Amino acid sequence: MAEVERVSATPAALALIGQLERKHGAVMFHQSGGCCDGSAPMCFPCGEFLVGDQDVLLGHIGGQPFYIGAAQFEYWQHTHLIIDVVPGRGGMFSLEGPEGLRFLTRSRLYTDDESRQLASQPPQSGAAAACL
Repeated sequence: MAEVERVSATPAALALIGQLERKHGAVMFHQSGGCCDGSAPMCFPCGEFLVGDQDVLLGHIGGQPFYIGAAQFEYWQHTHLIIDVVPGRGGMFSLEGPEGLRFLTRSRLYTDDESRQLASQPPQSGAAAACL
């Protein structure tokens, strides 16, 4: 049985990730928990966001790591995050800002089968899987 993914990306998000990689090199994502940039997924050059023990590696989108803070993970652990792109201004620190597009998090609840599988797939600490 295939491992259940905790995060995925739409074709539009994957295209933007590819564009940002060509421009900036490897990138990484962190799901913001609010404050200055709302709750937007933030995109940084790989290694420019310090990932710590309180961050969780949800998975990879477009081959790039996607992290979330532990408190946010506790709140959203029952949902599959789907990263999409919409027109507009991104977070002021996020790489897509100048592109006229912004990443957006959509979600869906896991099915009962997915939830059972995830119970045996604990997520990795962000610090253990930090972007190199």
